[in-house]
Amino acid sequence: MQNDTKLHKLCRAAVIGALYAAVTLLLAPISYGNLQCRVSEALCILPWFFPETGWGLFVGCLLANLLGGNGPLDIVFGSLATLIACLITARLKPRGLALLPPVIVNAVMVGAMLAYVITPDSFWASYPVFALEVGVGEAVAMYVLGLPLSYLLERIPYVKKYAVKH
Repeated sequence: MQNDTKLHKLCRAAVIGALYAAVTLLLAPISYGNLQCRVSEALCILPWFFPETGWGLFVGCLLANLLGGNGPLDIVFGSLATLIACLITARLKPRGLALLPPVIVNAVMVGAMLAYVITPDSFWASYPVFALEVGVGEAVAMYVLGLPLSYLLERIPYVKKYAVKH
């Protein structure tokens, strides 16, 4: 394999999306709700190496939210939160900062969605709590799992050869 072709990038994004959906659904009890830690979100470091994987993660999140999420708003806004975070992550240079967009975007967007769905009559009172809960779970996924994953990935020859150089 000499070049990293469009087909390779499409396949890489598809495999990552499938992995995201599978891990989310496999760990469903901790993947949904206001107290969640989506282990699959650790994969959101991958756009830092391979920007096209952000689209795969979006599709994987969409599938996971379709099959086990918190309804239509989660399908739309939860999936968009992952896409937005991944698109930002792909553009950041320092690794520590690249882990931050999924934490912030999910805390803001998913926290708001959960507050609206679960406590619509007291949205503004409950939103900070939901945002904090989602943000903490996301920080665990990104910094406890995603950060070590990023260092492990750097050692893989395939990643060394094809990843974006920072």
